Amino acid sequence: RGAAPRCVFPEDVAAALPGDQESGEEGTPTAANMISLTDTQKIGMGLTGFGVFFLFFGMLLFFDKALLAIGNVLFVAGLAFVIGLERTFRFFFQKHKVKATAFFLGGVFVVLIGWPLIGMVLEIYGFFLLFRGFFPVVVGFIRRVPVLGSILNLPGISSVS
Repeated sequence: RGAAPRCVFPEDVAAALPGDQESGEEGTPTAANMISLTDTQKIGMGLTGFGVFFLFFGMLLFFDKALLAIGNVLFVAGLAFVIGLERTFRFFFQKHKVKATAFFLGGVFVVLIGWPLIGMVLEIYGFFLLFRGFFPVVVGFIRRVPVLGSILNLPGISSVS
């Protein structure tokens, strides 16, 4: 009948491929070079993650001013580290995004001066205006996730999104 099925590990596949496994020569990407982040981008991912954590935790604790302020500063700084200062500036200050930027950064400022509830409402509205172009991409990605995709493809929900 043949041998029992053997478990295949990524190292086995990489060893069987021709070319240099570290550089992915001959058009074969390896796990080592599929996604490469600079050290600055890694720091930015950490700052953004901590920013989202502090924002979420600040909202859970009934809009704690200090946590929301820290979260806002870390989120914006992390975004600048991930995509760079110039690209961040160009993203926020495009002509068609001036209103969205005003609401988002105005909300950050209002949170920093001590009115967290009003500031977060302004920020959330500005966030949706700024990133509304990314939402169809996110929904398309979530539709391919096994459990969440089946929920989003239910008859009543699939017509909404």
